[in-house]
Amino acid sequence: MFGSVNNYLSGVLRAAEDDDGDNLATFLSLRDIHVQNHNLYIAQPEKLVERMLKRTSMDEAVSAHLKVLYNLAQEPPNYMDAYTQQAACCSAVVKLLQQLRDENWCLPLMYRVCLDLRYLAQACEKHCRGFTPGHILEKAADCMMACFRVCAADGRASEEDTKRQGMMNLVNQLFKIYFRINKLHLCKPLIRAIENCSLKDTFPLPEQITYKYFVGRRAMFDSNYRQAVDDLAYAFSHCPERFTSNKRLILIYLVPVKMLLGYLPRKSLLQRYDLLLFHDLALALKAGNVNKFDEIVREQELVLIRSGIYLLVEKLKFIVYRNLFKKVFVIRQTHQLDMDDFLTALRFVGVTDISLDETHCIVANLIYEGKIKGYMSHVHNKLVVSKQNPFPPLIST
Repeated sequence: MFGSVNNYLSGVLRAAEDDDGDNLATFLSLRDIHVQNHNLYIAQPEKLVERMLKRTSMDEAVSAHLKVLYNLAQEPPNYMDAYTQQAACCSAVVKLLQQLRDENWCLPLMYRVCLDLRYLAQACEKHCRGFTPGHILEKAADCMMACFRVCAADGRASEEDTKRQGMMNLVNQLFKIYFRINKLHLCKPLIRAIENCSLKDTFPLPEQITYKYFVGRRAMFDSNYRQAVDDLAYAFSHCPERFTSNKRLILIYLVPVKMLLGYLPRKSLLQRYDLLLFHDLALALKAGNVNKFDEIVREQELVLIRSGIYLLVEKLKFIVYRNLFKKVFVIRQTHQLDMDDFLTALRFVGVTDISLDETHCIVANLIYEGKIKGYMSHVHNKLVVSKQNPFPPLIST
C-alpha cells in the first residue's frame, strides 16, 4: 500500500490533520494491507516518526504500531513484545482521547487499537509460556478500561460529539475477555454503566445485539432465566438472517434457558440451525424419560461442555423427573401418592440403579424448587400433593 515509511507517515499525518478517525484506524490496524510492507518493519522508529508527525500522542501511537509490526515479522513472531508495544499504542490513544476534550472523531482508532490488543493478548496466551492462564488477557482488559473511563467520564460534549458513544463497543470487547478468562463478576459494573447511560438505546444495532448476547449469558449463569430469555431473544430476533453462525450461537444458550421455563423448541427452527440435539432432549424431557435424557447428555457431553451449557442442561433433568412424576399423578388420580410408585416409574423408564431413599431425595428437591406443591410423609411413605395445581407450570416456578 505504501512504498516507503515516509509515504505511510504522510498518510497518517493527513488523516490526523483531517480528524479522519476511520482512515487513522486503518493506518494503525493489524488487519490492513500495510502490515505486509517490509519497509515498515523498524525496530527503533521514534526519531523518524517524530520528524514526520506533529501530534505527540500520534507520535507515540505510530511508533508503537511500527514496533508491533517489527516484532510480528520476526521468525518466529515475538508475540510478547508485540503485545507490549500494542499496549503502549493503546496508552497513547488514551492520551489522545484526553486531549480531544469535546471531540470524538478518534473513536474508530480506539476501537481498532483495542481490538488488536485483544487479538495479540490471545496470541500470547496461546504461544507464550510461563504465564498464568488469563493473565495477559486480564492485563489487556486493564488497558481497555483506561479507554472506557475516559469515554464514560465525558459529560461535557453534546451527545453528537461525546466519547460516551464508544462505551458499548469497549464493554463488548471487555465482555469477550471476561467470559474467556471466567471472571464474570467484572461484568457487573460495566452493565451498570451502560444501563445508566442516556445513550443506551442509540448505540449501533450490532453493538446492542452483542451486548444483549453477553448480558443474557451472564443472567443465565446467575440463574436469572427470565432476564436471560429477554436479552438472548432480543439478540436473536435483531441479528440479521445472513449471520447464520451468530444466530446459531445465540440459540445454543437461548433454547435450554427457555426449556427451563417450560418452552419447547420447534423442530424446524432447530433443524435450520443444525441444533437437533435440543430436539432429542426436548422429546425425552416431555416424555419424562430420564434414561433417554441421560443417554443423550452422555453422548453429547463434550459438545455441551465446550459450549458452556453442560450444567444448564443438567438442570433440565429436574424437569424430566417432574414430568415423569406428573404422569404418575395423572394415572393414580389421587393426592396421596405412594413413593414406591415413583420408584417403579423411574425403573420403568430405564433407571435401574436407584433406591427408594434416592427417590425421596429427588422428590424433596422438586418440592424445594417449587416444581411440585406438596409435602412428604415419611411415616406413610407418601407424597401428599396440593389439591390446587400440584404441578405448577414451569414458567411460574
